[in-house]
Amino acid sequence: MKIVDYKTYAVNASYRNLIFVKVFTDEGVYGVGEATIEWKTNATLGALEDIRPYVIGADPTRIEQMFFECFRQTYWHTDPCTLSAIAAIEMACVDITGKIYNVPAYQLFGGKVFDRVKIYVNGWSARARTPDEFAVAAADAVQKGAKALKWDFFGKSWITITHEAMDRAVNSLAAVREAVGPNIDLLIEAHGRFNVHTALKIADELAPYKPMFMEEPVFTDVVQDTIEFHKCSPVPTAAGERLFGKTMFRELIDRNGADYVQPDLLHCGGMSELKKIGIMAEVHGIQIAPHNPNGPVATAAAMHVCATLPNFEFLEMMNDAPHRGEVSNERLTIEDGYLTAPETPGLGVDIDEEACKKYPAEVTPQILFSGAF
Repeated sequence: MKIVDYKTYAVNASYRNLIFVKVFTDEGVYGVGEATIEWKTNATLGALEDIRPYVIGADPTRIEQMFFECFRQTYWHTDPCTLSAIAAIEMACVDITGKIYNVPAYQLFGGKVFDRVKIYVNGWSARARTPDEFAVAAADAVQKGAKALKWDFFGKSWITITHEAMDRAVNSLAAVREAVGPNIDLLIEAHGRFNVHTALKIADELAPYKPMFMEEPVFTDVVQDTIEFHKCSPVPTAAGERLFGKTMFRELIDRNGADYVQPDLLHCGGMSELKKIGIMAEVHGIQIAPHNPNGPVATAAAMHVCATLPNFEFLEMMNDAPHRGEVSNERLTIEDGYLTAPETPGLGVDIDEEACKKYPAEVTPQILFSGAF
């Protein structure tokens, strides 16, 4: 069996675009992948074309070789666009291989440890700005079945934080804790914006409300800063969504720099890389909680790998496109805060090419740091 072609589909989804790939073989079996990356649509579509010479003609069942050949030929090994492109092709190859052997993708990664995959939700607070608005949105999300909530309530703060913004942040967390009660996990998103001193000051203020972790509390470019925060913080540390590939995770993991590592299935290079990073973390007693504000194909792929990891904690979930169910046949069973791993061959999800064309990619503004404070 050989890969004879692949097509890409860029689909607008609220604040960014989803990028899907469909890989075709000479025996009629095809697989789907995803290469979504925030605000880098054109660069990632270009990266998918750049790796085409290493993909066409390859055997899709030799999954590890596929990653190796694409990775070693790219030269820039910490480029998230290229790694996301490679991840999409690798994902499609896993899908093809699972279909050939008539097994779910998780069987190709050692089989299930967990029958269900715990999730936390993101995007539930998109329109909220004040503590009261966050509280109302949180209560609504819990009413719909969420058991863990993540959100950014720091507005436009950068490097340091004003007294007013600190008070509003504390009040926001307090209001949500009161609205949802003591049994819902609350996760703080800082988006890598603070220096170490400020991040520790914030953690001290927020600790009484028992957040499960503070994600990317400090600048992500210097792993040492995360390590320093982790040593002193009263709030557990989560980090890693902007680290690319297993080699960039090595320092963070080896130096016990976080309580939770958060590789993004796409930006870290794919399903095999996610599995390897999970094993590295397990050796050091660190839990893994993959970053995943992605589309339906990436979510399915991440779910399959997460089910095989003994140190898995939970997976991020976001549904920010009302037409998500139109461009894919994603049919996730969510019950009591968990996803059930599917039994269908391969990834268990497909995309609708005609529906994808109805929602073409757009130039979307970056709105990472927004709000009234």
